[in-house]
Amino acid sequence: MIIVQTPLRVSFFGGGTDFPSFFEEEGGCVLSCAIDKYIFVTIKKRFDQLLRIGYTKQEMVKRVDDIQHELIREALRRTGIERGVEITTMGDIPSAGSGLGSSSTVTVGALHAMYTYLGELVLAEQLAREACEIEIDILRKPIGIQDQYIAAYGGLRYFEFSAGRRVYSERVALSRNLLMRLNESLLLFFTGVTRKADSILDEQQRNIQDRRTILRRLKQMAMEGRRALEAGELDAIGELLHEGWTLKKQLASQISNSEIDELYEAARKAGALGGKIAGAGGGGFLLLYCSPEKRASVRAALSHLQELPFQIEQDGSKVIFNYRR
Repeated sequence: MIIVQTPLRVSFFGGGTDFPSFFEEEGGCVLSCAIDKYIFVTIKKRFDQLLRIGYTKQEMVKRVDDIQHELIREALRRTGIERGVEITTMGDIPSAGSGLGSSSTVTVGALHAMYTYLGELVLAEQLAREACEIEIDILRKPIGIQDQYIAAYGGLRYFEFSAGRRVYSERVALSRNLLMRLNESLLLFFTGVTRKADSILDEQQRNIQDRRTILRRLKQMAMEGRRALEAGELDAIGELLHEGWTLKKQLASQISNSEIDELYEAARKAGALGGKIAGAGGGGFLLLYCSPEKRASVRAALSHLQELPFQIEQDGSKVIFNYRR
């Protein structure tokens, strides 16, 4: 049996500039981090030649083509596994619509588990690139390419995307004390709403041509955010998040709504400097930045929401159990 642990993520700045239709022409930048909440993918050999897939549903089929879970199906096709395995996925958060990159995390984790099952060692870059090919090129998902890369690499990272889908990745190195302060300044609350991101992202993609000025500013903010972190100017992250959320809401009509706006304003009044809805928007998790001394008042203001305590995860996708007979 193989068990792979792959982290979810929160993205700070630059979301939207990782769409190929933008960065192929202008280049994109994203500042994001993996968090210590995970998707676990297991794979083991079966006695018979059937394929069993376990997630929120159960599938037992004879052929890869008959698998309904499209991410697992395409990962099996990519790795060449055709029969006789049992695969399960388990997550620390709602299975879809969280805004924490769960679909790409599943894809990266599934590929990693399957290659490990075959006895192949693969680098993070290959896992991320092949996950992008599955989701964007094969399944035609209206998504960018940041989620796959942060799930594969882990840590707090700055990415640049350029023509030809070239990706430059660099870990943002912080001292232990600064990393601890950053962890203490970030809060994550579940809005209670999960949503299908596709319709929001579809509209966002259609709007790219008319929103290039906003996207250029979001790209610049990823660079500024990185510089602020490296300089130890953590409160600047909160201020940038507030500006970024104001801009992000203009990228598509469903990114926010009156309920989300009320939650955000309540957090701001309680002391949060800034924040955003994670991922595409419309629901899922609300990320907030506040100084540690304001955390209690922000938590009180949002006490009706479930908090998801988290820290930045330094590792990307990794094998945590590998037993072969």
